[in-house]
Amino acid sequence: MSDSDKSARRSFLKKIGIATAGIFSTPFIFGSRKHPPNAVVLEPGADSNRSQSYSRNDQIQLALIGAGKMGQGNLRVALEHEGVELVAACDLYDSRLNRCRERFGNHVDTTTDYREILTREDVDAVVIATPDHWHNTIAVDALNSGKAVYLEKPMVQHIEEGYGIIEAAEENSQPVIVGSTSTSDIVYRKARELYRNGQIGELNLVESHYDRYSAMGAWQYSIPPGASTDNVDWDMFLKDLPEIPFDPKRFFRWRNYRDYGTGVAGDLFVHLFSGIHLVTGSKGPERIMSTGGLRFWNDGRDVPDMMTGMYDYPETESHPAFNLTLRVNLADGSGGGRMMRFVGSEGEITIAGDQVTLKKARLPDRPGMSIYEFGSEVREEYREYYEEKYGKEQRPTATQTEVVTYKAPEGYSSRYDHFDNFFRAIRNGTKLIQDARFGLRAAAPALASNLSYFQNEMINWDPEAMQLV
Repeated sequence: MSDSDKSARRSFLKKIGIATAGIFSTPFIFGSRKHPPNAVVLEPGADSNRSQSYSRNDQIQLALIGAGKMGQGNLRVALEHEGVELVAACDLYDSRLNRCRERFGNHVDTTTDYREILTREDVDAVVIATPDHWHNTIAVDALNSGKAVYLEKPMVQHIEEGYGIIEAAEENSQPVIVGSTSTSDIVYRKARELYRNGQIGELNLVESHYDRYSAMGAWQYSIPPGASTDNVDWDMFLKDLPEIPFDPKRFFRWRNYRDYGTGVAGDLFVHLFSGIHLVTGSKGPERIMSTGGLRFWNDGRDVPDMMTGMYDYPETESHPAFNLTLRVNLADGSGGGRMMRFVGSEGEITIAGDQVTLKKARLPDRPGMSIYEFGSEVREEYREYYEEKYGKEQRPTATQTEVVTYKAPEGYSSRYDHFDNFFRAIRNGTKLIQDARFGLRAAAPALASNLSYFQNEMINWDPEAMQLV
């Protein structure tokens, strides 16, 4: 690189420092339903920016830390954006690094030590997709090294770890976006618009589920028969946990174990909280209760495969007090699926698959009468009263119902839009949809659901101060 190129690149790197964290936030959508014939197709999000080009010195140079299925999937979408290049990858399993070179090019430098990536001056941003127990350490180290951070959900494994990420992001003026992509999804943004416009009246209930019915969905990930300490850095994987012999199940199926993961709450509830908070503008619940159990996948895991949660949301400027119920079932014999329903006094908003449906009902003007258990004198007296107040018609008019559905355009990717938000924050200081504060407010009630389950007690949470109480 010439001296002029180096100078230009230093100038670009300074731009990253102006990125500031933003306000909103939400999960990715999977699955689909048949669309009604009159469904309204939503305008695409960032797709219109795909043709924009950037000079060599304005390239965002990425490094991947954690090159498993999610990490490589993130990189595939990230590299669909113009002006983005992968320069390095880190993982603790050699074969994943080989796969990165196969997929993304032999120019990609690889390592098993993430710290080598953070010392590189040619890395502008990192995508962190490691097991949960490494999230906070790598994210803080990356921010303190001057790197922008795309951090997979949940933001942290333990609630208290979130404060360090928020502090590091703000002290270093670096953007952090958490990877629950529904916060960027045009379907969820449409739901937010409908909610804010008062289309369902006063919100009183939200219910949502994220069920699965497959071995992969239950984290039964493939274990290569040749995996050993010859090609896996087991000591690094363990981090500061007690030393134990190499266990390929724990390495490749880490979500099944509390030492490394966060169970169904951290993996899936967090998506639901992200979407709910985006739509309602909420900062979170104040009371958290959960229950569940290990109902089907008896494979040695120490986390439940079924969990339900109940949450009390206080009244705020953004919403009235409402109740939330959540469910994850990894053995849903109906086939699994995902749904989110916002119920108000005048209608409901339902998000399912790649569409959002508004259903509105209007109460009749006349309430009707329930007088037939009364004697004739009282019945006649009430009829006179009723007709004077409502008119002569005794039966209430039928409830009026309106339904309209909005759908994402074919081929739409919320993950693409999520990365677009991240890259704009790096280049221009654009406000992030799911910054570190939003990310912690989505992760904390999910992690508190685990506390409630394992401690068998209700958890109190201050969503404004982001503190257990």
